Amino acid sequence: MTIDSLSPQDALVAVMIAVSAADERVSDRELAWIFSIIDILPVFQGYDRDRVSNVIGLVHELFEDEDGIDALVGLVDQALPDHLHETAYALACDVSAADGKVEMTELRLLEILRYDLGVDRLTSAAIERGARARHQRLEPRESA
Repeated sequence: MTIDSLSPQDALVAVMIAVSAADERVSDRELAWIFSIIDILPVFQGYDRDRVSNVIGLVHELFEDEDGIDALVGLVDQALPDHLHETAYALACDVSAADGKVEMTELRLLEILRYDLGVDRLTSAAIERGARARHQRLEPRESA
């Protein structure tokens, strides 16, 4: 995948992969959640799931660079129409909450995304709370 071929749907996938990889590992639960999101949400209608592996490669390549996060967010901002910025942030929040714990590296990436995509604080708080509510478990998680 070349940077020139990043579609809006690829950009949304890249955000989800980036948040998942922010803690240097992609959990099975997060990856399963990403694929279920792609299968269910209307914004991904017609999206070729085979492109996900290319997006994963692009994100990992960007993360190897010192300025990779900034480059990724710039690509996402460039590829996404403004009305999908909140969608990107919501997807990032859902993936970060999918495994039941949010690491500091994920929180930092969410903060960067929120700021660079122009998602206001009130909207982001509502999105974050919604993600937390969607990923609650019947039994509370025990602390390690």
